Amino acid sequence: MWELHVACYFLNNINEHMKYILFIIIFFSFISKAQVINKTDSNKLKKKPVDTLVVDSGTKDSLKIFKPTINDYLHQTQFSEKKVFDTVMTFEKTYIFSQYNNKDNFGRVQFANIGAGFNPLSYEVNAEQNLSLLPENKSYGIIGINDVQYYDVKTPTATFVYHNAMKNGAALKSTYTQNIGKRFNFALEYTGLRSQGMYRNFLAANNNTLFSGHYVSKSGNYELFAHYLHQNVNNQENGGIIEDDLFQSGDSDYRNRQNAQVNLASSSSQYSYRRYYLSHQFSPFNSEKYPFRIRHTIFHQGNKYYYAQGQLEPYWYDAPQEIVTGFPLSTKKYSDNLSNTVSLVWDNEKFKLDAGVRYQMLKFGATPITLPILEIPNEIKENRIGAVGNLQVKLLDKIQLNSFLEFSNGSQFGTYLKTTNNLKFEPIKDYFVNAKVNFQSVYPSFNYLLNTSSYNNFNYYLQNAKNQAITEIGGNVNLKWFKTELFVNYFRIDNYTYFDQFAAPRQSDSSLNISQIGGDATFNYGNFHLNTRVQFQNALTNKELLPMPSFIGRANIFYQSKAFKNAAEIQAGIKVYYFSKFASRDYFPILNEYLLPNSSSFSIGGQPIADIYFNMKVKKMFFFVEGQQIGTLIAHNQAYAFPHYPVYDFRLNLGIVWYLFN
Repeated sequence: MWELHVACYFLNNINEHMKYILFIIIFFSFISKAQVINKTDSNKLKKKPVDTLVVDSGTKDSLKIFKPTINDYLHQTQFSEKKVFDTVMTFEKTYIFSQYNNKDNFGRVQFANIGAGFNPLSYEVNAEQNLSLLPENKSYGIIGINDVQYYDVKTPTATFVYHNAMKNGAALKSTYTQNIGKRFNFALEYTGLRSQGMYRNFLAANNNTLFSGHYVSKSGNYELFAHYLHQNVNNQENGGIIEDDLFQSGDSDYRNRQNAQVNLASSSSQYSYRRYYLSHQFSPFNSEKYPFRIRHTIFHQGNKYYYAQGQLEPYWYDAPQEIVTGFPLSTKKYSDNLSNTVSLVWDNEKFKLDAGVRYQMLKFGATPITLPILEIPNEIKENRIGAVGNLQVKLLDKIQLNSFLEFSNGSQFGTYLKTTNNLKFEPIKDYFVNAKVNFQSVYPSFNYLLNTSSYNNFNYYLQNAKNQAITEIGGNVNLKWFKTELFVNYFRIDNYTYFDQFAAPRQSDSSLNISQIGGDATFNYGNFHLNTRVQFQNALTNKELLPMPSFIGRANIFYQSKAFKNAAEIQAGIKVYYFSKFASRDYFPILNEYLLPNSSSFSIGGQPIADIYFNMKVKKMFFFVEGQQIGTLIAHNQAYAFPHYPVYDFRLNLGIVWYLFN
């Protein structure tokens, strides 16, 4: 019954919409308990997976009573190997479930609100931006096609991930999944986030709804994956604080952060991401003799970005002639992608190859505008034809090769070429070498192509844009000693596309070259542990186009042990995050992108961010409790996420993860 008390606590601290979803999930979870005996508390998997055990064959009752094991609860991404739910308490989880997006955000620094995004301190390629509209600061919680999870569970299963907010609000991710028969599974996931933030006009109100289904025929010759996803990333935009000198000096009037004056009073941004997806395959012959399949994939994805204002903001203009007369205060940009692919698949244990033809209908547009000196198209659309292919090879259980290739061509957005190649090699047991060579040549992300605004300075059209070509070479070595990982990455970016200090899109004439090298290691002494991760990076050419810290580091020293007569497991420690001082890019709310520094910018970094924490696991429930930014209890906060956007002050950060295997 203690589970019901915890559930009631959640219900009293979330909004009405989230209460309704959560009530349905908990109701279905508890009514199914009478049919099974839950014995999934073993964390460590056996070497040979054990299937459901029959405790009573039904001779004494009309119902069979089952004893499920953890191996009966599986998840996967489409057409991949199934994995068991991970209910082991490891130190990696303190980096994940203390973050509102449930990801390890090493190489980023967060605004003073959850749900508001990050400043990316390290360069990485985001394929979700290819041939679509996705502002970079709206991308951190986006669920791509290959991120969607499908399930296979013996009994109805629910999971909850809760985070408290900054000031008022909360974030809750709830998932319910159930098998209907042995071959069909459905899942419902809802995530709601509402957080006021520490400063004025900085509310975040994000949510997403995901329905997914997976079906396999009795013969195994037909398999289907389908999902519907709708995500909203909505934020008030305050433009940063006005009086940075008062913040940096620790002025007493600023101790209540709501007293800090901000640049924007009535601005907000909304991003909507919607996708209908279906992928299925059929084996016309005996799959054991002839592992040949026909696969068909179709999806429609629509992205919409809005920038809204209650009134014209003086922060964005100096004179009346900088205003577009009669233009609406709120603007919209959108992209649509209807994709249809037919592939032939050859699939066996050691060799898998699929190749197919893809047809796409792309569309990109914005709120229409008429300007005397600049003609901006209302909409750009095209039909594209191309090919896709995947290759997977396994040799001697020591070598694994995964390669992907996609090529397409269109009249408006040019030629698209992307290939990823990953080689995993295990020369000695528990010692791994991973190498990658990736390349893509693609039109700039659609947010760079055009924009319409009520402010003349922010209307642009990037005509005759060139493909941005990115070459990535790198890899990592995993050693058993101290669980060590050493990694190195090199990027060469031709026609690098960026926003200058005036929010105008530009493309570089020469290549931008970036190097990254670092490592991760864990040292153990009894119940005491130290995990460290460091990364050194440098822009070898065109440094001024992508400012970045030369060093990013993290140290985590902690104690972990069983407790309360082995009824629980605890972790307690301190984490320190640091990045060197550098001349950061600015955050630009109108586009939700990052600009090169301007005359009012200043360097950030060079100050450690320390968190003290206590984590505990009881059965299938995890508690992650952190005192974040504990240094601000001793001295006033001077840390920034971006120029004019401070990092959060001390806060009690709470994360709860709860698995219900009924």
